[in-house]
Amino acid sequence: MLSEEQLIADYFKPLDNIHGITPASLAIGDDAALLDIPVGKQLVISTDNLVAGVHFPENITAFDLGKRSLAINLSDLAAMGAQAAWFTLNLTMPDSNTQWLADFSKGLAALAKEFKCQLIGGNTSRGPLNIAISVYGLVPHGQAIRRDNAQIGDAIYVTGKLGNAAAGLQCLQQGIDTYPGLIQQFVNPVPRINCGLALSKVASSMLDISDGLDTDLTRLINASNVGAQLYLDKLPLDDALIDYCGLEQALQAALTGGDDYELCFTVPVHNIEILASKAAQIDVGYTCIGKITSGDTIDYMHNNIKIDMHLNKSFQHFN
Repeated sequence: MLSEEQLIADYFKPLDNIHGITPASLAIGDDAALLDIPVGKQLVISTDNLVAGVHFPENITAFDLGKRSLAINLSDLAAMGAQAAWFTLNLTMPDSNTQWLADFSKGLAALAKEFKCQLIGGNTSRGPLNIAISVYGLVPHGQAIRRDNAQIGDAIYVTGKLGNAAAGLQCLQQGIDTYPGLIQQFVNPVPRINCGLALSKVASSMLDISDGLDTDLTRLINASNVGAQLYLDKLPLDDALIDYCGLEQALQAALTGGDDYELCFTVPVHNIEILASKAAQIDVGYTCIGKITSGDTIDYMHNNIKIDMHLNKSFQHFN
């Protein structure tokens, strides 16, 4: 049986050697971490937790779970146009399974190295599997991309493809292995940090798509006190998704499925040419899917005709 100190030393202390733009002055090993915030920067903080059986199926590998746990938190930094810097980990687990810990910490390390994000502290305890991560990023003062600044006339864009992750989760739950690409979209989401950085001074507002496009775009227009037109015929859908469930269900997955961790952002007309010049940095691609309007709701459009869209309700924790 590993002691807590030995567990941290063996599996998590090495991750405080991974760092990028601003290493912590003091990371793992004391009662708290010490961080120096560079002059001219603001600290961006987000936190989330993953509960076994709620946020991920229990048959996901420990390595993939380590990557996913950090990725979904880094996605919130991407949505603010921030550069990742540090993270903390609070891990509750039923027992100190050394193979599970080795694989989980390797998954964490793989993504931490990719995005140069330093582990600076946390806690471990015994109990049902629960992973709580807080991430800390940096953005030039006053340049964070918020969700409350969309303006009437702005174009609405998303990065990547939508709906794949929801289908991938269904495949995992049902033991379907013929769509590995969809499964990987759920298991290994990629935080769009580089895209978020590229959109600084280009996007007027932005958030990440964690709960489905309909829910998250509604959050954006509510925060900005505007409405939106959403072009259903323009939504970026993967051929594999349509093959798996058909076009109608693919649209439902894109609008309400969640777990995409793509970016939804708005761009003023005068910045659209600048956005085009950033295409190489937004290497997953981006698609115009609508525009910001007056009002306070989303109008669903197909071939420029407003339609009634009956949506499956997205997951809510307390409903």
